[in-house]
Amino acid sequence: MRIGIVNDLPMAVEMLRRTLAAVPAHQVAWVATNGREAVEACALDLPDLVLMDLTMPEMNGVEATRRIMAATPCPILVVTASIDANVPEVYDAMGYGALDAVEVPTMASDGARSARTQPFLAKIANIARLIQDSSLTRRKAAAVQAPAAQRLIGIGASAGGPAAVAGVLGKLPGDLPAAVVVIQHLDAQFVPGLVHWLGQHTALPIRAAVEGDVPEAGTVLVAATNDHLVYRPTGELGYTSDPRNNHYRPSVDVFFESVAQRWRGPVVAVLLSGMGRDGAKGLKSLRDKGHLTIAQDEATSAVYGMPKAAAAIGAAAEILPLNSIAARLVQACYNGI
Repeated sequence: MRIGIVNDLPMAVEMLRRTLAAVPAHQVAWVATNGREAVEACALDLPDLVLMDLTMPEMNGVEATRRIMAATPCPILVVTASIDANVPEVYDAMGYGALDAVEVPTMASDGARSARTQPFLAKIANIARLIQDSSLTRRKAAAVQAPAAQRLIGIGASAGGPAAVAGVLGKLPGDLPAAVVVIQHLDAQFVPGLVHWLGQHTALPIRAAVEGDVPEAGTVLVAATNDHLVYRPTGELGYTSDPRNNHYRPSVDVFFESVAQRWRGPVVAVLLSGMGRDGAKGLKSLRDKGHLTIAQDEATSAVYGMPKAAAAIGAAAEILPLNSIAARLVQACYNGI
């Protein structure tokens, strides 16, 4: 599991690192020294588990738990120096959604593990099993039900795209009855910053897409690696390096074409500002399947390359100015047209 550590004491952080390192399946995703940093870290890079201290400067663990569970829900294990000394705070954190609590593992002067180590690792193992079981249940249900009933909005963009994507997402309602997936040509190292920035412009929860994600209505997933994001027959998203000769990475064409082949519900595909031709063929494949396809117009495109290529081959059923696209998406979602 990828695990985030939240603790303001360097010695405690080091103990947690050493203890986690004893289990090859665990890796430290990031370290935050207070609750505010933890909330921001979860928004940028959501881990599989957060180890949350309680007493910290700026923002304590209880408030951090509340904010994380409200904005970017994920499993949280309270890890404190003494549960007995922090009983009210422990129960407050659990009331906001923390799964369990355990005391910080320590190490004897000779380097041997303390009696706290085993309970700590056991708690994490139990949570890992819980996550796996819950994820499997969600994915099975989604594979059977969601594709047949759920609408998907796919958005592709390149040069000039971030501002255009923000312009569209910013006008979509927080209860949008459609899953949204964004493919933006961008090196993977800049994706966390993009996700955080876009999150400031939209009422929809937004995060980087990870292998095995199932698109969910009212949630925005952003392609997050230098490989291509695809929609798999299982109903999950995944990454692939093929086609290797496609220099657009991640490719809008590859994603749109996988959706055209496998998504069983209605789709609205949008091609925004960008250089080159990526996305045009994928948009055409979706239009040929009867889905609504939209390209940004020349006047509002920072770079009229990708939308122009789509228009040239008849891939776009509608060509709209940027400020009209969100309203069209809402109309399509609620009225089915």
